[in-house]
Amino acid sequence: MSCLRANSATFGRQILLRTQLISSLKKAIAMRLMIAALMATASLFAPFNAFSQSVDVESTISKVDVKGLTITLADGKNYKVPEEFNFEGLQAGVKVIVFYTEVDGKRVVDDLEVVQ
Repeated sequence: MSCLRANSATFGRQILLRTQLISSLKKAIAMRLMIAALMATASLFAPFNAFSQSVDVESTISKVDVKGLTITLADGKNYKVPEEFNFEGLQAGVKVIVFYTEVDGKRVVDDLEVVQ
């Protein structure tokens, strides 16, 4: 009789372990499906990211405003620069390539190269 109880207890533990294994497998599959769905959704919106990419323009500087943190090019458009921007060597008449991104309708300089 005690042997029967031991076997049934072992059998009960095995069933419990199997149900826990099945439950965790179901959770893993559900998680993988959710990640796949998120990745598919992200790939759908990837083309919209192209609109926020940096654009470049080659022109001559017509005005440098160190206090206002802006550079005006020969085309008349203003470009906002970061506070830590180094204005050394930049003055009216210098030819540059400006890499910028439009943020809230303003052109923000990402990078600037002086053309020799």
